[in-house]
Amino acid sequence: MKDEYDVVVVGAGGAGMSAALASAAQHGLDTLLVEKSSFFGGSTARSGGGVWIPGNYALREAGQVDPDDLERSKQYLDSIVGDVVPKTRRDTYLERGPEVLDFLRDRTPVRFTWVPEYADYLPEQPGGRPRGRSVEPVPMDCRFLGEELDRLHPPYTKAPANLIVTQADFRKISLGLRTWKGPVTMMLVMLRRILSLLRGKRMYAMGNAIAIGLRQGLVDAGVPVEYDTSLEELLVEDGRVAGVVVDHQGQRRTIRARRGVILGSGGFEANLELREKYLPSPTDAGWTTGSSSNTGAGHLAGIAVGADTDLMDDAWWGPTIPLPGRPWFALAERNLPGSIIVNGAGRRYMNEALPYVEATHEMYAGQATGVSHVPSWLVLDQRYRNRYLFAGLGPRQPFPGRWFKEGVVVKAATIEGLAEKIEVPADALTETVERFNGFARAGVDEDFHRGESAYDKYYSDPTVKPNPSLHTIDQAPFYAVKIVPGDLGTKGGLVTDEHARVLRPDGSVIEGLYAAGNVSAAVMGNTYAGPGATIGPAIVFGYLAAEDLATT
Repeated sequence: MKDEYDVVVVGAGGAGMSAALASAAQHGLDTLLVEKSSFFGGSTARSGGGVWIPGNYALREAGQVDPDDLERSKQYLDSIVGDVVPKTRRDTYLERGPEVLDFLRDRTPVRFTWVPEYADYLPEQPGGRPRGRSVEPVPMDCRFLGEELDRLHPPYTKAPANLIVTQADFRKISLGLRTWKGPVTMMLVMLRRILSLLRGKRMYAMGNAIAIGLRQGLVDAGVPVEYDTSLEELLVEDGRVAGVVVDHQGQRRTIRARRGVILGSGGFEANLELREKYLPSPTDAGWTTGSSSNTGAGHLAGIAVGADTDLMDDAWWGPTIPLPGRPWFALAERNLPGSIIVNGAGRRYMNEALPYVEATHEMYAGQATGVSHVPSWLVLDQRYRNRYLFAGLGPRQPFPGRWFKEGVVVKAATIEGLAEKIEVPADALTETVERFNGFARAGVDEDFHRGESAYDKYYSDPTVKPNPSLHTIDQAPFYAVKIVPGDLGTKGGLVTDEHARVLRPDGSVIEGLYAAGNVSAAVMGNTYAGPGATIGPAIVFGYLAAEDLATT
């Protein structure tokens, strides 16, 4: 590691690797990437790998780009994000996003494909698209990366080698045997695994594929990655960020940056002190599925040199099951028919199939009323368990005894007995279930309109009529599963402009300092446009940071 480079990038996640790749491959700058952990990929590698960038080449190839798509996309972000984020920044993201995916196609092995029918998260809003704008990586054999594959960030959930399930696959498999697509998809997944093992392949998909593709791009561009190198502070000279001070394998080093520093160091989800300072209460670092190395070092370094911050009280939330040893981000489980979520009063308080950020906002809003909503309880019956996958378990597969022992799952022969075990009023829970069952039989959720949005229908059961998101809860035994406000990472961070330049509270630019990804305040504001609206902005603004740094 030299003492000086044109550019120093902090963080080997999606934002940092995109920035480093653009700096070196697009602009020919001498670039160093430093990474706190021993792994590359960050939270991007642990994700489902969706990317929400309207108008990109994969959508065009699938015939999913309308003639007025750019304007409709702008209308959509205008309607759901509003003035929380400057329009110039929102529009720049949409206008430049397709170019960035073209760049990744040209400079890395990763290729993207449309995720069929995965709706925008708020598709009924002006400009929303019920058929979706999300793309995901095509699974690929990653032997090309050699021994560096061993440095891929540990996964969110462990899976056997070469067992590749895409986002499109997961939707079908989650329904178990309810449709022919579920077992056929699972058979194809297993067949592909066997064939790839016989051929000696090392197959990866989802967020892993994005991270591996970017890492190979860095190899091809000759960008060095220094692992076990944590950011301690930013070097400032004459009012300009001129480098970084790092702890490199236990040794303090100063690395100068002639052009500037790009922060891509992730959120602060693994830092309990910062969570308790900024996020709603109660909170717990054990509820996040983000990278354990995301402790807010970039936030603290930026604040120390005068950066403004925004959205620090928000996150990429999601109702989460606090399983022993690891949290489970409840994506399809709460959407499938035959389940409801109740608070400490035994009452429903939202459409359970809401997009996960919106659902958790409802949880915290309820908690603020003085009625316990943390934890909430996902109530379901044996019919539901017989039909669907649940937190990695197959249909009919019993809940592990440890889940019961730890109080994550509770079981009873009656709804009244279930209420007693989770300490909610029995009469209230009974009334809630009976009312919901009436809605299920009629096909209309009069209280919260579950099943009306195109997004609600994505993780639903098309064999259930008249509403694929509603079914009665009436087949004993009954279960209650603990739900807490988990997250994929925090979304508050340093305030940046449309070039990813970090700003002071007065709006002036901190020269030489850029930020992208979850270290920066989210371009999505307090909401979430669709699958991949975290990774999309990370790679786009990483790219734009490198462009501005190289051309000014």
